[in-house]
Amino acid sequence: MEGLSDNFVRFDGIVNVRDLGGYPMADGSLIRKGMLLRGGGLYTASDEDIDRFENEYRFAYIFDFRTEGELNRAPDRPVRGAENVWLPAIDPYTEQLGKTCLPEYAYSDLLNYILEHRDDELVARTARNMYIEFVENEYTQLQYAAFVQMIASMKEDRPVFWHCSQGKDRTGMGAAYLLAILGADREVIVDDYGRSNIQYRKDLEQLRIRLEEVGGTEEQYDILSTYIGANVSNFCRTLDFIDKKYGSLYNYVTNMLIVSADEVSTLRSRLLIR
Repeated sequence: MEGLSDNFVRFDGIVNVRDLGGYPMADGSLIRKGMLLRGGGLYTASDEDIDRFENEYRFAYIFDFRTEGELNRAPDRPVRGAENVWLPAIDPYTEQLGKTCLPEYAYSDLLNYILEHRDDELVARTARNMYIEFVENEYTQLQYAAFVQMIASMKEDRPVFWHCSQGKDRTGMGAAYLLAILGADREVIVDDYGRSNIQYRKDLEQLRIRLEEVGGTEEQYDILSTYIGANVSNFCRTLDFIDKKYGSLYNYVTNMLIVSADEVSTLRSRLLIR
């Protein structure tokens, strides 16, 4: 993936935005630039950012994978001409049970929360199982199925943008599914996922410093870094889980997200160049 370090797109107030354009597929084709963009939420977007969304990119869809609580606490700024589609990737039922995700209030001061609760089993379990929960939960599958199918059924040849809060986990799973459909190999999919750590390098350094100050361990850093950056080992473990249970990520997407052969063909013809 050398030469793609410039795929980050700089905005004033939107974090971790990058264009999947230029990514190589296994058959030698490339993703068209300016068509598939992923990132953080638009609630901190500047006026100039919104102007670029409306006039430079002219997005057809803006997909929001955040929970209802996140949405209410920090609603996206509207983008004229784009259809905002809310697809909460975390099952609200499991969220209410509090067994597979942190409590909603934790995210208002995430760094301090995870440091204070670094020994809690919930924090460790959520970090370990976050992506596998996304993969196995039927509610979550439906959200990602709608995401892929809406892109495939677009009548206009216009770009799309998808995000959560930080643009790394829920957003990263959406990117992985699209990349698998388009024919990317595992190296490209993992590389794209891990690029969020370029954006969050300073935050991860701050986490390590703060953790050392309270006598934390390297094992705790590996767990807590999942919440601040992109935990590549957890992501790869999830891909291994998918390979073992479903055969491949492509098989998972086409079977569990019910993406048809026609939709695969449509997405590839629209989004790839040779």
